[in-house]
Amino acid sequence: MKKVRLGIIGIGNMGSTHSLNLIEGKVQEMELVAVADLKAERREWARQKLPNNIKLFEDGDSLIESKCCDAVLVATPHYEHPRFVIKALQYGLHVISEKPAGVYTKQVREMNEAAERSEKVFAMMFNQRTNHVYRKMKEIVESGEYGKIKRVNWIITDWYRTQAYYNSGGWRATWEGEGGGVLLNQCPHNLDLLQWICGMPVRVCAFCHYGKWHDIEVEDDVTAYLEFGNGATGVFVTTTADAPGTNRFEITLEKGKLVCENDKLYFYQLDVNEREYCYTATEGFVKPHGQEIQLTTDGQNLQHVGVLRAFAARILRGEALVAEGREGINGLELSNAMHLSSWMGRPVSLPIDEELFLEMLNERRSMSGKKKTITEATFNTEGSY
Repeated sequence: MKKVRLGIIGIGNMGSTHSLNLIEGKVQEMELVAVADLKAERREWARQKLPNNIKLFEDGDSLIESKCCDAVLVATPHYEHPRFVIKALQYGLHVISEKPAGVYTKQVREMNEAAERSEKVFAMMFNQRTNHVYRKMKEIVESGEYGKIKRVNWIITDWYRTQAYYNSGGWRATWEGEGGGVLLNQCPHNLDLLQWICGMPVRVCAFCHYGKWHDIEVEDDVTAYLEFGNGATGVFVTTTADAPGTNRFEITLEKGKLVCENDKLYFYQLDVNEREYCYTATEGFVKPHGQEIQLTTDGQNLQHVGVLRAFAARILRGEALVAEGREGINGLELSNAMHLSSWMGRPVSLPIDEELFLEMLNERRSMSGKKKTITEATFNTEGSY
């Protein structure tokens, strides 16, 4: 095999973006051979925008069963991600899934178990892991050179969305169609990065506000408190209603502080470990000395194209993925924990009670109403459906 033949299931915002990247030759070891979508207008878009030799299917099952490709990319609404991944693996195909891995961890755990039984490649589209800034943060934290994490704060409130966005599809912002709001649609990348760089918390206490700023069923405003196994604490704040919003990610270490804001990374390095200084200093008010230092990165940020290139390289030559498929459950568990904590009105420990979460989610799904106002549209927004 010289090139991986890829089929895309779901050609909405992200699926169409991936298809255009492929036909423009941005992933040289991969070629687009098929696309599928339930909606006739999206298939018509494919007829007009994609080469004539690309096969069109009315649903993802038909695409998988056709065996016309070596791998599939799943870019459907959230609940369908695990089902299509499992079916593709059963048909002997490699699979890459858009975020999130699913809606609830019990279903995603079953997907991961299916992937373990398969010999095929399974990857997640966590394109933010390609960003040189986040890769540098991970490198510094994992080096241990600056001690343990003491505190994590991420204010990610620049996910602004209008009511028109939420009205653009019947599945958007409903428990039955989407399974959640800002946590499940906009923040999977942030939650993945948080656990990828800092590790998984052991306890979460969250306050989710449902339809606070928009006419929707699900959460559009969240504040969560996190506790980590080493005693570190964290705060995660997000919304789709702040303008202009903020994106500031801070990690305080024993011997320094990382700050990522506006795609720039700052690092303040202490001369000595603060824990040592605290108990050896003779003055009560003098902070340990330090200085801001310039960090060097490779500057690369290949995003979705980088993830697909790595996916092809794993299939063809066994090279490393940007994100293993099984890792998708981690950020989702953080999302599920925040919802569960808010629903129960108390902190929850991780791993969460998956059966209880599913029971409470299904209660909300059973009461999920049909939207009165739907204006079908395609908003080509980076990193979101």
